[in-house]
Amino acid sequence: MKMSRTTASLSLLFLFAFLLQSCSAIAGIFKAGVWVGVLGVGGVVLLIIFLISRRN
Repeated sequence: MKMSRTTASLSLLFLFAFLLQSCSAIAGIFKAGVWVGVLGVGGVVLLIIFLISRRN
């Protein structure tokens, strides 16, 4: 059975809308991950500074 041009266009439109929504969700997850990483690195740097200052 052949799909009409309109049905194919609508199918692609819904597919792209779904994929773009998924990309937006993944982008949000990565933004949160970046902040967790920044805070983690900052914590490690502060810990190293604290340990060095206690040693002297």
